[in-house]
Amino acid sequence: MLLTKHATKDGARWAANRYFLPADLRLSTLLELPHETMLQSLTNLAQDESAAGAIVAPIDPHQEVWAAGVTYLRSRDARRVESTAATMYDHVYEAARPELFFKSVGWRVVGDQLPIHIRSDSHWNVPEPELVLVINRYSEIVGYCAGNDVSSRDIEGENPLYLPQAKVYNGSCALGHGIILCGSEEIKDIHIRLKIERSGETIFEGDTTTATMKRTLPELVEYLTRELDFPNGVFLMTGTCLVPGDTFTLQKGDVVSIQVGELAIENQVQVLR
Repeated sequence: MLLTKHATKDGARWAANRYFLPADLRLSTLLELPHETMLQSLTNLAQDESAAGAIVAPIDPHQEVWAAGVTYLRSRDARRVESTAATMYDHVYEAARPELFFKSVGWRVVGDQLPIHIRSDSHWNVPEPELVLVINRYSEIVGYCAGNDVSSRDIEGENPLYLPQAKVYNGSCALGHGIILCGSEEIKDIHIRLKIERSGETIFEGDTTTATMKRTLPELVEYLTRELDFPNGVFLMTGTCLVPGDTFTLQKGDVVSIQVGELAIENQVQVLR
């Protein structure tokens, strides 16, 4: 089942398989339910009005997006290049405990066809295409969407304590274009693709699968929710291994296209200030 969120003249509205759900229904409410109960509830809801209106980021304003880092070998190697504390990332990659950090609150997330930003005080900015898990209040994985964890590599590389500034700012988190509802056992070997265009020409293109991830999805969820409650659910970015070369940086006007499984998101780059 595909959940999408649409902008209408009466406000945002959720839809399932291209049919509107009741106008007062929120994703937060669905994620308060156990997985099977949620699916059964969606099946029982009347769906006779075709969804219309622009598709927006599939998240409620007060929900949170978290992220995991160094979950792929390529990510570890990229951090080695950028960081003044390179060996730290070797330890994180091999350690039992994963790197987890806060990325965005829902109202700050951008959706498909809306601009992402790069920092004006950074000279090395990259997109990071990621599988994003959707998790309910019971720590169950109920689905996934596509995500872009836009990052300033030079800021994080200068000092690991600058991670929040490198990762958390306006326009640094994009989700889209909807949520595929499924169990964790169905989220295996998901294809991820990244394409970056500049002035109409492709300047970077790559693809991978989540099968190359070092950590398991349940492992990441368990650590995130071990001592932290999310009564309305939470989104978890699971890391990337599609990192453009060390001489590459995003520029204003670049178009970043990401595909994760059947879901796609495209955003144009703007400078924050």
